[in-house]
Amino acid sequence: MKLSPRLPALLLTALLVTACAPQTSSNSASDKDEKTGTLRVWLFQEVGNKPKEKVVDSVVTAFEKAHEGTEVDVEYIPVETRAQRVKAAFNDPSSAPDVMEYGNTDTAGYVKDGGLLDVTREFGDWNEAKDIDPTARTSVTVDGKVYGSPFYVGVRALYYRTDVFAELGLHVPRTMAELASTARRIRAAKPELYGLVVGGAYTYGAMPFIWANGGELATGKGGSYTSAIDGAAAQKGIEEYASLFTDDNCPAAKCAGMGGNDTVTAFAAGKAGMAIGGDFSHAAVEAGKVKGRYAVVPLPGVAAGSIAPAFAGGNNIGVLKSTSHRTQAVRLMEQLTSKRTQAAMFDAMGFLPTFADVRQQAAAERPYVKPFARTLAAGTKFVPASPGWSRIDSSLVLPTMFQEIISGRKSVAAASKEAAAKMNDAFSTAG
Repeated sequence: MKLSPRLPALLLTALLVTACAPQTSSNSASDKDEKTGTLRVWLFQEVGNKPKEKVVDSVVTAFEKAHEGTEVDVEYIPVETRAQRVKAAFNDPSSAPDVMEYGNTDTAGYVKDGGLLDVTREFGDWNEAKDIDPTARTSVTVDGKVYGSPFYVGVRALYYRTDVFAELGLHVPRTMAELASTARRIRAAKPELYGLVVGGAYTYGAMPFIWANGGELATGKGGSYTSAIDGAAAQKGIEEYASLFTDDNCPAAKCAGMGGNDTVTAFAAGKAGMAIGGDFSHAAVEAGKVKGRYAVVPLPGVAAGSIAPAFAGGNNIGVLKSTSHRTQAVRLMEQLTSKRTQAAMFDAMGFLPTFADVRQQAAAERPYVKPFARTLAAGTKFVPASPGWSRIDSSLVLPTMFQEIISGRKSVAAASKEAAAKMNDAFSTAG
């Protein structure tokens, strides 16, 4: 196996990978399907990347042994600079990899730019594909066609302080209304703590409130979307989330600018009674001051006993349209995202498998996975499969909306209407 020199490790942030899709000038499909030669692979560089490399090396060694005359060249690239690297690859197929890891919210943009190969036929013939959960499948699907295979998934749930709950005689919230009242009881009894720490820039922490109240980010299909963020149900969810930015829970002056990492950091440091964090937040919380004094449950929905829909983040692996090794590249994609590999990657990195049966086994082996597995089983949501989403996300349309409401500068109706207009402009511009 030939390995390219590793690039310096940079921080891979919380699965929220949503940079703008690159514009391309030439990305025509190759008419070659060579069965030997070198397959180039780009994967993301993680913090503490060695365990990931070990799993990948094992897959590559087995693949090369099974495919005589084939060599796999793996390069790990920083996620922060992937937009520039992918843009260059799409513009110059001769420098492009054959197989590439990418953030699941980048799918539609990369497809629009003609960079990803349509693998619908191969994916349909792959026996393991039937066990991939529906939301993960959605993340590789654009206009009914499949452009990759899910690599891992990440969702958020409710972290809470067991010692604080015991001291104050609190019960775990069963509804969103109870979540808010419990947060205020904690803040009242312990003013040095946030009740439920929230962030005005924490888009993926806010989305469950919109979805739980019946709202949607947008509606449509076939790549054509219209914003629904200003709909009555969505506004109700926005109001519910914005109402948590008060002095009796999480003061706006301190919390309006917080993102997801900030809220998890505050909880891990013992500064909050509750927080909305991901399965990928587990290691950070375990390393914090609250180790041994917290538990995790699914974020409650509006009705008692319900689970609020969570955003299903994560990464996929796809084949570039310009590959001259289509058959081999697709086979390698399948091996890198197989049940066996995802199970090994969970053990090595904590990445949640996209296969329901593999995830159930992981939850049985490691109890901390159970609330996240339950959240996934209850049904998750994804962002609109439009290349316009990258622009919406990178231009901070939703965080701006929340911060204007939290600050009192605009009403929920006015701010959501303005956000809807910006979203629709991005959708229409994207085509």
